[in-house]
Amino acid sequence: MTRYAVGDLQGCLKPLQCLLQRVNFDPQQDQLWLVGDLINRGPDSLATLRFLKNLGPCTRIVLGNHDLHFLAVAYGTTTPRPHDTLDELLQAPDKDELVAWLIQQPLMYRDPSGDYCMSHAGISPLWTISQAESYAREVEQILQSSKAVDFFNNMYGNKPAGWQDDLQGWPRYRTITNYFTRMRYCGPQGELDLNNKSSTAPANFHPWFTHPLRSTQQQKIIFGHWAALQGKANTENIFALDTGCAWKGHLSLMNLETQAIETCDCGDSR
Repeated sequence: MTRYAVGDLQGCLKPLQCLLQRVNFDPQQDQLWLVGDLINRGPDSLATLRFLKNLGPCTRIVLGNHDLHFLAVAYGTTTPRPHDTLDELLQAPDKDELVAWLIQQPLMYRDPSGDYCMSHAGISPLWTISQAESYAREVEQILQSSKAVDFFNNMYGNKPAGWQDDLQGWPRYRTITNYFTRMRYCGPQGELDLNNKSSTAPANFHPWFTHPLRSTQQQKIIFGHWAALQGKANTENIFALDTGCAWKGHLSLMNLETQAIETCDCGDSR
């Protein structure tokens, strides 16, 4: 068995199929890890979800902010944004099946061996791995319950800006979600800067993976979300896989056993 992890697809199916063919991916033997943002902005969101759903148990998927946004639209709590490419998906005859499948996916996945874990934006520098797993489960339980509509009604927003152990209710769930799906830079106390998407840190802020408070240096962490890094975190045990496929960059696929990376150009193959 070989485990592969792939960066943000955002509805770009052809580059994924190109890479899977190149490595002779076998869904009966291998695993495909996906860092979230499976859909939106690219041309094939519907075909992408159908393809991944049909791959079955070989996939390991975590939800990204674009996936959660689609779910919020599907649940009727918000409307599509001007640059969304979700119309075909929202009008699909199997939309309800795809929504039911997608909402079952976690915010964080950790391999049973413990060697790798994955979330869309990363792991808060304020949390241990076990804490992160616990907080992810809190939100997943809400998402997969009758409270999903209430969750989506309360999901959007940048406040609270940082984590406090005594956060409760929707502010707690929103903050957990923001760390897992929107985080890039964190301030001195681990607070989030959710506006800066560049590769240059604002004053007194650090990328979450180089933050001085971070205690998860021994854990291999796979994430996406941050295309400006172009796959270069330059930090031991940190693997940044968003290389801007939706922006005519390329899609990156990493072999977890060897850490070798294959890429497919997305400029012409989207």
